[in-house]
Amino acid sequence: HILAVCQPCVQALAAVAIMSEDKHPATPRSMTLMAGPIDPRESPTEVNEFAVKQSLAWFEHSVIASVPWRYGGGGRRVYPGFLQLVAFMAMNMDRHRNAHKKLYEHLAKGEVAEAEKIKTFYDEYFAVLDLPEEFYIETIDRIFQKAELATGDFSYRGRKVDPGKITRTALLTVEGGRDDICALGQTAAAHDLCRSLRPHLKRHHLQANVGHYGVFSGKRWEREIYPVVSNLILALE
Repeated sequence: HILAVCQPCVQALAAVAIMSEDKHPATPRSMTLMAGPIDPRESPTEVNEFAVKQSLAWFEHSVIASVPWRYGGGGRRVYPGFLQLVAFMAMNMDRHRNAHKKLYEHLAKGEVAEAEKIKTFYDEYFAVLDLPEEFYIETIDRIFQKAELATGDFSYRGRKVDPGKITRTALLTVEGGRDDICALGQTAAAHDLCRSLRPHLKRHHLQANVGHYGVFSGKRWEREIYPVVSNLILALE
């Protein structure tokens, strides 16, 4: 079984397509794709529009930097994690500001348990890694600007990737109703691409009232989304 969250959904679908075509013995029994840009042309968000609006040269010169020599990997060209974090927070700054205000209020009142919930969330939310330049630029180019997987132009080592070759791996797609990074329809597009899958091997779950992060983290993930994922896996065991 394979589960992909956000960006790796494209690579996961491509990998299963190649393995299915080759009849590889390790081909997954199920594939869960959660809030990933299978077709970023569907209901484009600000993130999608920004990625298409700028040229690759702009991204190379504006958001790529070299790792300082005093750190491991010094000199390597990367898309810094702090830039990604700033971009994410800027999209919902009022929400983050209010969350930290509540954190202060909980601490001032001695409400340690409530404060710890907010602190735990942000400990994870702030843990953003740098991305290698090669991966970042290729993602902007092939996934967002050209939408190669959705248009049928995606290739792997010179070999065309065709999700239509998937015939036995069950597909579950999950989207958040308030996702402002990967909007409705972008992940569900996988169902059209996996045209050879019989209806009983396809399922889509739309989770109301959650944003991008809430699709794979938090109470609704634990109580409502995870059971759907686990039931699919158990059904195919």
